[in-house]
Amino acid sequence: MARVWLAVLFMMGFVGGAVAQTGPCSADDACKIDEGSYHLMAPPDWDGQTPLPVLVFFHGFGSSGRTIFNAGSLKSTFLNNGYIVVGPNGSLRPGSNTRFWPARPNNEGFRDDVAFTRAVVDDVAARLPVQRDRVFVTGFSAGGSMAWMVACYDGANYAGFVSVAGALRRPVPAETCPAGPVRLLQIHGFADGQVPIEGRAIGNWHQGDVFESMNLLRNTNQCRTNPDEITIGDRFRCRDWSASCGGGAARLCIHDGGHGLPRGWSDMAKTWLETPFEPSN
Repeated sequence: MARVWLAVLFMMGFVGGAVAQTGPCSADDACKIDEGSYHLMAPPDWDGQTPLPVLVFFHGFGSSGRTIFNAGSLKSTFLNNGYIVVGPNGSLRPGSNTRFWPARPNNEGFRDDVAFTRAVVDDVAARLPVQRDRVFVTGFSAGGSMAWMVACYDGANYAGFVSVAGALRRPVPAETCPAGPVRLLQIHGFADGQVPIEGRAIGNWHQGDVFESMNLLRNTNQCRTNPDEITIGDRFRCRDWSASCGGGAARLCIHDGGHGLPRGWSDMAKTWLETPFEPSN
Protein backbone atom coordinates (compact mmCIF):
# COMPACT_ATOMS: atom_id res chain seq x y z
CA MET A 1 0.00 0.00 0.00
CA ALA A 2 2.92 2.37 0.61
CA ARG A 3 3.78 2.32 -3.08
CA VAL A 4 0.17 3.01 -4.04
CA TRP A 5 -0.15 6.02 -1.78
CA LEU A 6 3.24 7.33 -2.86
CA ALA A 7 2.06 7.17 -6.45
CA VAL A 8 -1.18 8.95 -5.49
CA LEU A 9 0.81 11.76 -3.87
CA PHE A 10 2.88 12.11 -7.02
CA MET A 11 -0.22 12.34 -9.16
CA MET A 12 -1.90 14.95 -7.01
CA GLY A 13 1.18 17.17 -6.90
CA PHE A 14 2.06 16.83 -3.20
CA VAL A 15 5.56 15.57 -3.94
CA GLY A 16 8.11 17.93 -5.47
CA GLY A 17 8.66 17.65 -9.21
CA ALA A 18 5.23 16.28 -10.12
CA VAL A 19 2.74 18.30 -12.12
CA ALA A 20 -0.51 18.63 -10.17
CA GLN A 21 -3.48 16.83 -11.73
CA THR A 22 -6.96 16.37 -10.34
CA GLY A 23 -8.09 13.09 -8.86
CA PRO A 24 -6.23 10.03 -7.65
CA CYS A 25 -4.12 8.10 -10.12
CA SER A 26 -2.26 4.92 -9.21
CA ALA A 27 -2.16 1.16 -9.58
CA ASP A 28 -5.61 0.94 -7.99
CA ASP A 29 -7.24 4.18 -9.14
CA ALA A 30 -7.39 4.68 -12.90
CA CYS A 31 -5.86 7.74 -14.51
CA LYS A 32 -8.55 9.10 -16.83
CA ILE A 33 -8.00 10.78 -20.18
CA ASP A 34 -10.43 11.59 -22.99
CA GLU A 35 -9.60 8.40 -24.91
CA GLY A 36 -9.85 6.00 -21.94
CA SER A 37 -7.92 5.20 -18.79
CA TYR A 38 -4.74 3.60 -17.46
CA HIS A 39 -3.05 2.64 -14.20
CA LEU A 40 0.50 3.28 -13.04
CA MET A 41 3.03 2.82 -10.28
CA ALA A 42 6.21 4.75 -9.51
CA PRO A 43 9.28 3.26 -7.77
CA PRO A 44 8.88 3.23 -3.98
CA ASP A 45 12.12 5.13 -3.31
CA TRP A 46 11.82 7.71 -6.07
CA ASP A 47 12.48 11.36 -5.18
CA GLY A 48 9.69 12.55 -7.51
CA GLN A 49 12.07 14.85 -9.39
CA THR A 50 14.55 12.70 -11.31
CA PRO A 51 13.15 11.81 -14.76
CA LEU A 52 12.60 8.07 -15.09
CA PRO A 53 12.15 5.61 -17.97
CA VAL A 54 8.63 4.33 -18.63
CA LEU A 55 7.47 0.77 -19.28
CA VAL A 56 4.04 0.50 -20.91
CA PHE A 57 2.57 -3.00 -20.48
CA PHE A 58 -0.58 -4.03 -22.37
CA HIS A 59 -2.73 -6.57 -20.51
CA GLY A 60 -4.15 -9.71 -22.10
CA PHE A 61 -7.72 -10.37 -23.20
CA GLY A 62 -10.25 -10.04 -20.38
CA SER A 63 -7.74 -8.50 -17.99
CA SER A 64 -7.06 -4.83 -17.17
CA GLY A 65 -4.32 -2.31 -16.58
CA ARG A 66 -4.81 -2.73 -12.85
CA THR A 67 -4.18 -6.47 -12.84
CA ILE A 68 -0.76 -6.22 -14.51
CA PHE A 69 0.63 -5.16 -11.14
CA ASN A 70 -0.15 -8.62 -9.79
CA ALA A 71 2.80 -9.86 -11.85
CA GLY A 72 5.73 -9.92 -9.44
CA SER A 73 8.19 -9.84 -12.33
CA LEU A 74 7.09 -6.36 -13.40
CA LYS A 75 7.70 -5.06 -9.88
CA SER A 76 10.97 -6.85 -9.16
CA THR A 77 12.55 -6.28 -12.57
CA PHE A 78 11.23 -2.88 -13.62
CA LEU A 79 9.47 -0.98 -10.83
CA ASN A 80 12.15 -1.71 -8.25
CA ASN A 81 14.85 -0.78 -10.74
CA GLY A 82 13.73 2.75 -11.43
CA TYR A 83 10.93 2.41 -14.00
CA ILE A 84 7.49 3.98 -14.00
CA VAL A 85 5.18 1.10 -14.98
CA VAL A 86 2.02 1.96 -16.90
CA GLY A 87 -0.94 -0.34 -17.57
CA PRO A 88 -3.38 1.03 -20.19
CA ASN A 89 -6.93 -0.31 -20.13
CA GLY A 90 -8.27 -1.94 -23.28
CA SER A 91 -11.69 -0.99 -24.59
CA LEU A 92 -14.80 -2.73 -23.28
CA ARG A 93 -16.25 -5.20 -25.74
CA PRO A 94 -19.73 -4.14 -26.88
CA GLY A 95 -22.36 -5.49 -24.52
CA SER A 96 -19.89 -6.80 -21.92
CA ASN A 97 -17.46 -5.79 -19.18
CA THR A 98 -14.57 -7.59 -20.88
CA ARG A 99 -11.59 -5.48 -21.91
CA PHE A 100 -9.76 -6.29 -25.13
CA TRP A 101 -7.37 -5.00 -27.78
CA PRO A 102 -8.61 -5.36 -31.38
CA ALA A 103 -4.98 -4.68 -32.43
CA ARG A 104 -5.52 -4.70 -36.16
CA PRO A 105 -5.68 -1.92 -38.77
CA ASN A 106 -8.84 -0.47 -40.26
CA ASN A 107 -10.81 -1.31 -37.14
CA GLU A 108 -13.90 0.72 -37.88
CA GLY A 109 -16.10 1.30 -34.88
CA PHE A 110 -13.30 0.79 -32.34
CA ARG A 111 -10.95 3.19 -30.59
CA ASP A 112 -7.66 4.01 -32.30
CA ASP A 113 -5.45 2.25 -29.74
CA VAL A 114 -2.21 3.44 -31.34
CA ALA A 115 -3.29 7.05 -30.82
CA PHE A 116 -4.62 6.11 -27.37
CA THR A 117 -1.19 4.79 -26.39
CA ARG A 118 0.43 8.06 -27.42
CA ALA A 119 -2.16 9.96 -25.39
CA VAL A 120 -1.43 7.77 -22.34
CA VAL A 121 2.30 8.46 -22.55
CA ASP A 122 1.68 12.18 -23.01
CA ASP A 123 -0.55 12.18 -19.94
CA VAL A 124 2.04 10.33 -17.85
CA ALA A 125 4.65 12.88 -18.94
CA ALA A 126 2.30 15.72 -17.91
CA ARG A 127 1.92 14.20 -14.45
CA LEU A 128 5.47 13.00 -13.79
CA PRO A 129 9.01 13.76 -14.98
CA VAL A 130 9.90 11.01 -17.46
CA GLN A 131 12.67 10.25 -19.93
CA ARG A 132 10.79 10.61 -23.21
CA ASP A 133 13.60 8.92 -25.13
CA ARG A 134 13.29 5.84 -22.89
CA VAL A 135 9.63 4.88 -23.22
CA PHE A 136 9.34 1.13 -23.84
CA VAL A 137 6.29 -0.88 -24.88
CA THR A 138 5.54 -4.46 -23.82
CA GLY A 139 2.52 -6.73 -23.59
CA PHE A 140 1.21 -10.25 -23.14
CA SER A 141 -1.07 -12.26 -25.47
CA ALA A 142 -3.53 -9.78 -27.01
CA GLY A 143 -1.37 -7.16 -25.32
CA GLY A 144 1.63 -8.62 -27.12
CA SER A 145 -0.23 -8.14 -30.39
CA MET A 146 -0.92 -4.58 -29.29
CA ALA A 147 2.82 -4.06 -28.70
CA TRP A 148 3.39 -5.23 -32.30
CA MET A 149 0.69 -2.85 -33.51
CA VAL A 150 2.34 0.16 -31.87
CA ALA A 151 5.77 -0.95 -33.11
CA CYS A 152 4.62 -1.34 -36.71
CA TYR A 153 2.48 1.77 -36.97
CA ASP A 154 4.05 4.21 -34.47
CA GLY A 155 7.42 2.69 -33.60
CA ALA A 156 9.51 5.83 -34.07
CA ASN A 157 7.98 7.35 -30.92
CA TYR A 158 9.27 4.57 -28.64
CA ALA A 159 12.67 3.19 -27.69
CA GLY A 160 11.97 -0.54 -27.86
CA PHE A 161 9.37 -3.30 -27.76
CA VAL A 162 8.80 -6.74 -26.24
CA SER A 163 5.88 -8.99 -27.19
CA VAL A 164 5.13 -12.09 -25.13
CA ALA A 165 2.76 -14.65 -26.72
CA GLY A 166 1.41 -12.23 -29.30
CA ALA A 167 1.97 -11.45 -32.99
CA LEU A 168 1.11 -8.75 -35.51
CA ARG A 169 -2.47 -9.48 -36.46
CA ARG A 170 -3.57 -9.71 -40.06
CA PRO A 171 -3.80 -7.96 -42.40
CA VAL A 172 -0.11 -7.06 -42.14
CA PRO A 173 1.62 -4.51 -44.40
CA ALA A 174 2.74 -5.91 -47.74
CA GLU A 175 6.47 -5.24 -47.38
CA THR A 176 7.54 -3.22 -44.36
CA CYS A 177 6.04 -1.55 -41.30
CA PRO A 178 5.31 2.11 -42.05
CA ALA A 179 6.84 3.29 -38.76
CA GLY A 180 10.04 1.22 -38.81
CA PRO A 181 12.78 0.45 -38.20
CA VAL A 182 12.22 -0.67 -34.59
CA ARG A 183 13.84 -2.80 -31.88
CA LEU A 184 11.57 -5.71 -30.98
CA LEU A 185 11.97 -8.93 -28.98
CA GLN A 186 9.37 -11.67 -29.46
CA ILE A 187 9.00 -14.32 -26.71
CA HIS A 188 6.72 -17.28 -27.43
CA GLY A 189 5.90 -20.74 -26.08
CA PHE A 190 6.47 -23.72 -28.35
CA ALA A 191 3.49 -25.45 -26.74
CA ASP A 192 1.21 -22.39 -26.81
CA GLY A 193 -2.23 -23.56 -27.92
CA GLN A 194 -4.09 -20.34 -27.09
CA VAL A 195 -2.00 -18.21 -29.43
CA PRO A 196 -0.06 -20.75 -31.51
CA ILE A 197 3.17 -19.68 -33.17
CA GLU A 198 1.31 -19.86 -36.48
CA GLY A 199 -1.71 -18.06 -35.03
CA ARG A 200 -5.30 -19.17 -35.58
CA ALA A 201 -8.41 -17.84 -37.22
CA ILE A 202 -11.14 -16.55 -34.89
CA GLY A 203 -14.33 -15.61 -36.70
CA ASN A 204 -13.46 -13.05 -39.35
CA TRP A 205 -9.97 -12.23 -38.07
CA HIS A 206 -6.63 -13.97 -37.51
CA GLN A 207 -4.29 -13.77 -34.52
CA GLY A 208 -1.25 -13.42 -36.77
CA ASP A 209 1.71 -15.66 -37.46
CA VAL A 210 4.90 -15.11 -35.42
CA PHE A 211 7.10 -16.16 -38.35
CA GLU A 212 5.22 -13.83 -40.70
CA SER A 213 5.58 -11.02 -38.17
CA MET A 214 9.31 -11.63 -37.74
CA ASN A 215 9.82 -11.70 -41.51
CA LEU A 216 8.07 -8.33 -41.79
CA LEU A 217 10.24 -7.00 -38.97
CA ARG A 218 13.43 -8.20 -40.67
CA ASN A 219 12.37 -6.51 -43.91
CA THR A 220 11.52 -3.33 -42.03
CA ASN A 221 14.89 -3.32 -40.26
CA GLN A 222 16.82 -4.28 -43.40
CA CYS A 223 18.18 -7.45 -41.77
CA ARG A 224 19.43 -10.49 -43.62
CA THR A 225 17.16 -13.55 -43.69
CA ASN A 226 19.24 -15.93 -41.55
CA PRO A 227 20.01 -14.92 -37.96
CA ASP A 228 23.27 -13.27 -36.98
CA GLU A 229 23.39 -15.29 -33.75
CA ILE A 230 21.68 -18.37 -32.33
CA THR A 231 21.79 -19.11 -28.61
CA ILE A 232 20.43 -22.21 -26.87
CA GLY A 233 20.03 -21.93 -23.13
CA ASP A 234 18.36 -23.92 -20.37
CA ARG A 235 15.12 -21.97 -20.73
CA PHE A 236 15.12 -20.15 -24.08
CA ARG A 237 16.30 -20.81 -27.62
CA CYS A 238 16.88 -17.49 -29.37
CA ARG A 239 17.53 -16.29 -32.91
CA ASP A 240 18.96 -12.77 -33.12
CA TRP A 241 19.04 -10.29 -35.98
CA SER A 242 21.00 -7.20 -34.94
CA ALA A 243 24.49 -7.09 -36.40
CA SER A 244 23.33 -7.32 -40.02
CA CYS A 245 20.43 -4.89 -39.78
CA GLY A 246 20.48 -1.46 -41.36
CA GLY A 247 18.24 -0.11 -38.63
CA GLY A 248 16.46 -1.48 -35.57
CA ALA A 249 16.96 -5.01 -34.28
CA ALA A 250 14.95 -8.22 -34.01
CA ARG A 251 15.08 -11.23 -31.71
CA LEU A 252 12.88 -14.32 -31.40
CA CYS A 253 13.10 -16.45 -28.24
CA ILE A 254 11.15 -19.70 -27.88
CA HIS A 255 10.55 -21.58 -24.64
CA ASP A 256 8.99 -25.01 -24.12
CA GLY A 257 5.95 -23.79 -22.18
CA GLY A 258 2.45 -22.81 -23.18
CA HIS A 259 0.47 -19.58 -23.00
CA GLY A 260 1.89 -17.49 -20.18
CA LEU A 261 4.68 -15.24 -18.98
CA PRO A 262 7.61 -17.67 -18.74
CA ARG A 263 10.06 -17.53 -15.85
CA GLY A 264 12.92 -15.23 -16.73
CA TRP A 265 11.02 -13.23 -19.37
CA SER A 266 11.32 -9.90 -17.56
CA ASP A 267 15.09 -10.10 -17.05
CA MET A 268 15.51 -10.96 -20.72
CA ALA A 269 13.20 -8.10 -21.70
CA LYS A 270 15.01 -5.54 -19.53
CA THR A 271 18.39 -6.56 -20.93
CA TRP A 272 17.06 -6.31 -24.49
CA LEU A 273 15.46 -2.92 -23.96
CA GLU A 274 18.51 -1.43 -22.26
CA THR A 275 21.16 -2.77 -24.66
CA PRO A 276 22.37 -0.04 -27.04
CA PHE A 277 22.08 -0.91 -30.72
CA GLU A 278 24.14 0.48 -33.58
CA PRO A 279 22.98 -0.17 -37.17
CA SER A 280 25.45 -1.94 -39.45
CA ASN A 281 25.37 0.87 -42.04
